[in-house]
Amino acid sequence: MKGLKDKVVIVTGGGGGIGSATCRRFAEAGAKLAVYDINNAAALAVSESISKAGGSARAYTIDLTDLNRLADIVAVTKRELGPIDVLVNNAGWDQFTPFLKTTPDLWNKIIEINLKGVLNAMYTVLPSMVERRQGRVVTVSSDAGRVGSSGEAVYSACKGGLIALSKTLAREHSRHGITFNVVCPGLTETPLFTDFLASSGNPEKLREAFVRATPLGRIGDPEDLPGAICFLACEEAAFITGQVISVSGGLTMHG
Repeated sequence: MKGLKDKVVIVTGGGGGIGSATCRRFAEAGAKLAVYDINNAAALAVSESISKAGGSARAYTIDLTDLNRLADIVAVTKRELGPIDVLVNNAGWDQFTPFLKTTPDLWNKIIEINLKGVLNAMYTVLPSMVERRQGRVVTVSSDAGRVGSSGEAVYSACKGGLIALSKTLAREHSRHGITFNVVCPGLTETPLFTDFLASSGNPEKLREAFVRATPLGRIGDPEDLPGAICFLACEEAAFITGQVISVSGGLTMHG
């Protein structure tokens, strides 16, 4: 992919499944990675594996819900790696629970991580992109935010909000040369999906049902996501903004 070499890329949740795969793909294209994660060991493992493979990466431990701390870490990132060219909002969390069995405390936690965390990242990184009049922002939402998902009411609301947020910022900052796009994973082999299956009472039967419902005949893998994410951050996607791409094996086909 053109135009990613030596670009400074922040990936939030970079120590997780989709995040780590995305970090590695950017590194293969020659980018300099800032691996942001609340799990220090996971972030270090990803950055060290990239460095051992000949790439460039640094790990940063951060809770995205702490705006002041995030601002400090972004400042350190810019000093150590250079101006931020790409922001990938990937971090997220959920707990599968029917809405009427949830509590306001759970709502707040889900909103803080999945919506406010992204707001904080955007608010912290965007000013320097505006100043330089260039930048790429790719937000990992979810098909739950496009078509809903049982047991994920508040999470779905947050992920739908990220789509609306990205489209709005795409309009506000088009004159600054910054693009905003969204990638929506479908069912993907992550710890969150494993927890969901475990909570069903019959994990294998549910997995088989999902596989049958997916036109491409399998559950997604974290490695299925970086291609779309990196494409939207590269030079060839310069005329794409405010768009949503579903990576779901055809499970959802909503425009």
